[in-house]
Amino acid sequence: MLIQAGFEMTFECPGPAPMLLQVHVRPEREPDLEAPERIEFAPFTSHNTYIDGFGNRCTRLLTPVGLLRLSNLFRIRDSGIQETLPWGARQAPVNELPDGMLVYLLGSRYCDTDRLATLAWSLFGNIEPGWPRVQAVLDYVHDRILFDYQYARADRMASECHQEKIGVCRDFAHLLITLCRCLNIPARYCTGYLGDIGVPADPAPMDFSAWAEVFLDGTWHTVDARHNMPRIGRICMARGRDATDAAISTVFGIARLLTFRVVTEKVSPPESA
Repeated sequence: MLIQAGFEMTFECPGPAPMLLQVHVRPEREPDLEAPERIEFAPFTSHNTYIDGFGNRCTRLLTPVGLLRLSNLFRIRDSGIQETLPWGARQAPVNELPDGMLVYLLGSRYCDTDRLATLAWSLFGNIEPGWPRVQAVLDYVHDRILFDYQYARADRMASECHQEKIGVCRDFAHLLITLCRCLNIPARYCTGYLGDIGVPADPAPMDFSAWAEVFLDGTWHTVDARHNMPRIGRICMARGRDATDAAISTVFGIARLLTFRVVTEKVSPPESA
């Protein structure tokens, strides 16, 4: 299957400001691209890329004064196979986890484990460790939180999401991650593209999506508390402890987002003559 995806963003910049972008396809998916990915800058702006500590491809630049338009459009090959759930996946004791997994058990900027640990164990402590416990957390977060773009905000902590019972995909991910970490299940944050492939079309404008991954049976598994069902054609751009590590854009100064558009769609094969 071939997927066409991309974005267009316009910023208003009152003065030069360092900017960090994480809007590239993750390096492990680059071999699936039909052609090398390239971000277009209007006006042209000098920039460079690097790989950060979480394996994300990042772009650094200094914004020009005035309007800055960023765009990207690419085609990527995908298996077209629906995600599977890891039934029977086991949870390793903390002392048996690889060293690199321990950071995904700790609290982070948006995942305030100290405030939800008691709740997590009271709700899920009697459920079988491993996938049954993760599925219970998924169901709980999916049922508790109401998705609504009107209530999006950049500073909502997982405990606040739990209390307010409302949020967007990043809030679903943060609450799921936090509860899993409280239960000694390594969990990390992901952001990227998720089109309406194999599901009814969502009438809302397309946006980047956020989900999570949990570490069971020695590998990472995708979990999505907002949709709580296997999907097709997920394209990861960035991973990290939470949205701080995988932010679409970070500005060390002022740059106001004026327009924003995302596209993710299955490309139909050409009709036979």
